[in-house]
Amino acid sequence: MGKLELYIPVGRERLRCGYTTGTCAAAAAAGAAALLLEGVALPAVHIDTPAGVRVEAELLKHAAGEGWAACAVRKDGGDDPDVTDGALICARVERSTGPGIAIDGGEGVGRVTRPGLDQPVGEAAINSTPRRMIHEQLEAAAARAGYAGGLRAVISVPTGEALAGRTFNPRLGIEGGISILGTSGIVRPMSEAALLDSLYLEMDQQRAAGARDIVVTPGNYGEAFAREKLGLSLARWCTCSNYIGAAIDHAAGAGFRSVLLVGHLGKLIKVSAGCMNTHSKVADARRETLAAHAALAGGDRALVKALFDSPTTDAGVELLRGAGLLEPVMDSIAGELDAQLKRRAGPELAIEGIFFSNQYGILGKTPGAEGLLALHRA
Repeated sequence: MGKLELYIPVGRERLRCGYTTGTCAAAAAAGAAALLLEGVALPAVHIDTPAGVRVEAELLKHAAGEGWAACAVRKDGGDDPDVTDGALICARVERSTGPGIAIDGGEGVGRVTRPGLDQPVGEAAINSTPRRMIHEQLEAAAARAGYAGGLRAVISVPTGEALAGRTFNPRLGIEGGISILGTSGIVRPMSEAALLDSLYLEMDQQRAAGARDIVVTPGNYGEAFAREKLGLSLARWCTCSNYIGAAIDHAAGAGFRSVLLVGHLGKLIKVSAGCMNTHSKVADARRETLAAHAALAGGDRALVKALFDSPTTDAGVELLRGAGLLEPVMDSIAGELDAQLKRRAGPELAIEGIFFSNQYGILGKTPGAEGLLALHRA
């Protein structure tokens, strides 16, 4: 199979995109279903990804037996440093006696053991978007074949358990393998130097166009929240990925008057602890910071321990809400976020922050955030 020939400019580089594990799983399921229901061993399938990009995936290792068929896709991570690059993502599809479509994980696919993740405890770590993509491929195959019965797909990754040791899955409470992930279906590569070049260029262009006040978000979640929930125009906006400290430094040097930072709690809680590069390989102080602020707010030992063991900040928010401490803990974090941002920005750059969760909306603001919000209302 030819590699995915989709490139994106990142700073001064052109980096090649790849497939997510979710796209690979959906493609493998499509091939297995075609072999099972139509008796056709397809050499490749086309998948329409949520990003709107149609990709072709070569199908490998065709196999079939009474009432089942299987095949695999080799993961192509593009120019992204992805531990799953080259791994075989396999799907076995079988007829089932019950109606509908069931999706599960097999060898090398992790299983959720703690609450607060995309899937409930006990389920395979196959996230919502890949599940939907797999479901759509099986539905389409059944429709083409005129098959009205049930189907069951099991996704497996033969090397998944070994690969999982190089990820954060064990820390998150996902045991036995990797996760099948991807919200867009496409892996967009990350190069630190290229991303920083892109960030600086974007900020410089805004400044050259006359912007003195700018909104900065780490990524898609912050952008969507700023636009849809805060009602900001984002005419003066850039995304900084994990490089929050670098963005603040460049904004100050470029002569901006103010920065409004909008991000998910999971990102900005790290910044409140002084972590200005929020990549998990560099810093992951989320649970420690959340537990410390809960203790400062009067949380008992059991709550602090539960927060320390939480796989995500969203799960921690649920615990704090149940204990009646959500507001004081978020206020405490906002205070530290304010101090860290202002320390990094210095006296010449006004800077404020807003952090949120997708379920509960705004969780905290630094004291002057409302003033900067008014500058960017649509």
